[in-house]
Amino acid sequence: MTKKLLNRVFQALIVTTVSFLSSRSYGQYIFFSRPVYEIGVSVGPSNLLGDLGGTYGTGKTFIKDNNIQMTKLMKGVHLTVRPSEFLGITLSANFTTLEGADSIIANKGGAEVARKNRNLSVRTPIQELSLTGEVYPLVFLENDEKDLYHKFRPYGIIGVGVFHFNPKGEYTAPDGTKSWVDLKPLRTEGQGMPQYPDKKEYSLTQINIPYGIGIRYYFSDRISAAFEIVNRKTFTDYIDDIGTRFIDDSDFDSFFGAGSQTAAIAKQMHNKAQQVSPGVRIPSYNAGDKRGTPTRNDSYYSGTIKIAVRLGDSGGRSSGILRCPMVF
Repeated sequence: MTKKLLNRVFQALIVTTVSFLSSRSYGQYIFFSRPVYEIGVSVGPSNLLGDLGGTYGTGKTFIKDNNIQMTKLMKGVHLTVRPSEFLGITLSANFTTLEGADSIIANKGGAEVARKNRNLSVRTPIQELSLTGEVYPLVFLENDEKDLYHKFRPYGIIGVGVFHFNPKGEYTAPDGTKSWVDLKPLRTEGQGMPQYPDKKEYSLTQINIPYGIGIRYYFSDRISAAFEIVNRKTFTDYIDDIGTRFIDDSDFDSFFGAGSQTAAIAKQMHNKAQQVSPGVRIPSYNAGDKRGTPTRNDSYYSGTIKIAVRLGDSGGRSSGILRCPMVF
């Protein structure tokens, strides 16, 4: 008896759901008769969440350790396909430069002193290609087709992306001139050196998982603007070229050749603490001491304004929207 009752309840729920989605008020937003397309541009601030910088005290995660001073502009273009009013699939190409620096930490005399004395910095250009889905759950609450546009629509974002980065550090030559040098070839933590078989070279092209929220406003059935906040989960700790522990200066001499310019540059990029107190190697930054936090991968986020223009007609608004819930 109990099993039969559950089956009847389940069947009733299915019938109710189908009837709900079949109604004119809600079914009109299910699927267009054909997909509609939008192209657009985006611009807004971006920031790195890595091992560098941060606020006073112990290092924290995510935006609690964010440094507004390091904010840089992200620019992008995108193409969106909308099979329905509640779903969008967007292909985006974005470009920015992420930066981080220990020197900006406010010295309060606490746990942050160790990071400030570490004195490392990074600048890394980012080129990103992502495919994301946008879900607009509140369209089902829009009862009047005439009010479909000229209103705000919040949405959620999730997807997958690929990005290329190239961390650079500021090198000070013996004559005092400064320049930005690529950090990966310098193997600042012994990556790829035979004496450190557990430290593999990292790839400059990586996968990320973009996720976030947005809100869109339709000026008309063709033009819209949106504001998105998107974080990128990554699977690397080396966007800032910092991940594990310090190694010894002699390791660079052994690998690059004693007295070589590359070895000299690598030594400085690996440990810049002595620039805080010239000629003095701060004891806490000897070989084997903590240089980064390997248990937390780097991430980066953006807050962008997006302008989109719909191509072609409006998707057959008067009669071109499928109202049958079975298209699900």
